[in-house]
Amino acid sequence: MGKQAQSGQQVPHQLAQVEGVLERITYANEETGYTVARVDTGRGGNDLLTVVGALLGAQVGESLRLHGRWGSHPQYGRQFTVENYTTVLPATVQGIQRYLGSGLIKGIGPRFAERIVERFGVDTLEVIENEPGRLIEVPGLGPKRTRKIAEAWDEQKAIKEVMVFLQGVGVSTSLAVRIYKQYGDASIGVVKNEPYKLASDVWGIGFLTADRIAQAVGIPHDSPERVKAGLQYALSQSSDQGHCYLPEERLIADGVKLLQVDVGLVIDCLAELVAAEGVVRETVPGEAGEPITAIYLVPFHRAEISLANQLLRLLRSDSDRLPWSAEVDWPVALDWLAKRTGTELAPEQQQSVRLALTRKVAVLTGGPGCGKSFTVKSIVMMALAKRAKVVLAAPTGRAAKRLAELTGAEASTVHRLLELKPGGDAAYDRDRPLDADLVVVDEASMLDLILANKLVKAVPPGAHLLFVGDVDQLPSVGAGEVLQDLLAEGGPIPSVRLTRIFRQAQQSGVVVNAHRINEGKPPLTEGLADFFLFAEEDTERAAGLTVDVVARRIPQKFGFDPRRDVQVLAPMHRGPAGAGNLNTLLQGAVTPAREGLAERRFGGRTFRVGDKVTQIRNNYDKGRNGVFNGTVGVVTALSVDDQRLTVLTDEDEEVSYDFDELDELSHAYAVTIHRSQGSEYPVVVIPVTMSAWTMLQRNLLYTAVTRARKLVVLVGSRKAIAQAVRAVSAGRRHAALDHRLASG
Repeated sequence: MGKQAQSGQQVPHQLAQVEGVLERITYANEETGYTVARVDTGRGGNDLLTVVGALLGAQVGESLRLHGRWGSHPQYGRQFTVENYTTVLPATVQGIQRYLGSGLIKGIGPRFAERIVERFGVDTLEVIENEPGRLIEVPGLGPKRTRKIAEAWDEQKAIKEVMVFLQGVGVSTSLAVRIYKQYGDASIGVVKNEPYKLASDVWGIGFLTADRIAQAVGIPHDSPERVKAGLQYALSQSSDQGHCYLPEERLIADGVKLLQVDVGLVIDCLAELVAAEGVVRETVPGEAGEPITAIYLVPFHRAEISLANQLLRLLRSDSDRLPWSAEVDWPVALDWLAKRTGTELAPEQQQSVRLALTRKVAVLTGGPGCGKSFTVKSIVMMALAKRAKVVLAAPTGRAAKRLAELTGAEASTVHRLLELKPGGDAAYDRDRPLDADLVVVDEASMLDLILANKLVKAVPPGAHLLFVGDVDQLPSVGAGEVLQDLLAEGGPIPSVRLTRIFRQAQQSGVVVNAHRINEGKPPLTEGLADFFLFAEEDTERAAGLTVDVVARRIPQKFGFDPRRDVQVLAPMHRGPAGAGNLNTLLQGAVTPAREGLAERRFGGRTFRVGDKVTQIRNNYDKGRNGVFNGTVGVVTALSVDDQRLTVLTDEDEEVSYDFDELDELSHAYAVTIHRSQGSEYPVVVIPVTMSAWTMLQRNLLYTAVTRARKLVVLVGSRKAIAQAVRAVSAGRRHAALDHRLASG
């Protein structure tokens, strides 16, 4: 509706002013701030005015003074286009009650708003402002709650002042709240004098937003500070695409394009950055082995050198925390294992067991159905039988849970194992190592450079470290290709690749098709009990069909719960069949709005009890030991009075979110395939359409299919599926870990 309202706008008339109470928000685009809302201007008879424009951040119940132009829309009639707005304190009893009950002030919901207004009438806001202690005259409001209300009111006032300034320099309200949280009363000073600081300090503000603010406060286009910040931003963007460094020539070209300044200025500013140790310049081998000049952000350079050194240190350690492994009579040991498990290991599995227990660092890789899990179970069983201290970890909560079920031993996420603290420092490191004889890390394809470095640092000398993962899956979301670099030909790390698909796994369409895709062959989609294709060439119809498959067809035919058991994995976030749009459609089908069901709108999303959600940033201050990007859960409680919702995570931890923290959560009925790494689901539904053409690659589809335990349903275009199978991902990431390991 928002887009229609925008495109169908008639020629605007002269500037006008309207006052009214914001009744409801119909549509809001969080990225642009474009909003469609209904405002009560006091005309009575439920006659609400449609208002369109930049209103993001305005709360339902607030009295607004809107400046803009009258216009008309062919479908929606008369409407008002807002250019800017200010909030006005309401004057009537009804307005005050609605304002307080909107969830604006933490601790006051509709129930308490009614009681407070009943007691103080039109003087309510004056009492909260000047005599907040009097709130205890209201039944049910004790000293503790009244103090909280007074604090929330003061904070809201301070935020409003900062917002007025920030709106003047083009910052949306949601970002203004984050800026205020970071800097408090110093916010205006930082924005005026050090706007590029925002990009590194405030989550959600990148260089482009900081640059817009800098221009608004008068910082010159060719300022060296701007150019240096832009170069660091370009490197940061490349790390988001998986690169640990950029070749110097490419960084300079990217800088000129991004900043629209002279190439000489970019070269000079890069030299200044290197001299000030803001970035690191080093010669490394390129893809063909030729020397290239690489530019690193400092943390990635340090982590790459440190990870290589720590791995080599472990490999060459004189001490051994599994000394008995050198004396093992392997035929006897393997016979004991076979009797304990009831299954004899295949030769390459036996080789893996020996490798993990006799070598200090090793890698076990292989595709689905090749016995990786059973091999890991055998390694752990043998180590525990010798009373070794075994530590099991995986990058995600789901993967850790699966590892624990498989081995019967305790497993945790890498983050929890290391007890990462705010700022990302770990409680365990080289000076305080883990108490472990054998460390097993599953789903190692997900390990990025920074996390792998933190983990390996914490492994004590003499301990054995085993990485387990499928190297053919997508590489980590973060920078680096650690597993691939560990397996590099001619490198010092020993490895075994399991290739034989076991007979039992050959009965599974999911396993067979995963291997077909990995070999560049199209999946079989007929005559299988656990692998289906619903063909639909039109992208929008494919999106509707995906929702029908999840909400109706799978539950009816197989009895799976659409929220708990089924996961939609989309190649990309945007587009009609992208994860963003599918989340809206799936929420409407699986967790629709109901009378009496509390909900909270935030930006463009509405949160309800029962919603499947995911954390989209690392937050070290939440939960017992932080809540990390990719953690999935279900909303179990939502209180408008307390302005808080509670999520039960897939690690069985209850985590609370204040309403102003909801930008950390996204719906998870559908997630991108990249975000699904390390997780496993009973059922996976994959929309594959031509609109995702640029993302369609073999390792993307392979990763999606291997996330399913019992059932895969593809929805979409046969041509798009063929493209995904055919396209091999282009080139390696820019990283030099393999070179550092090989050169010792």
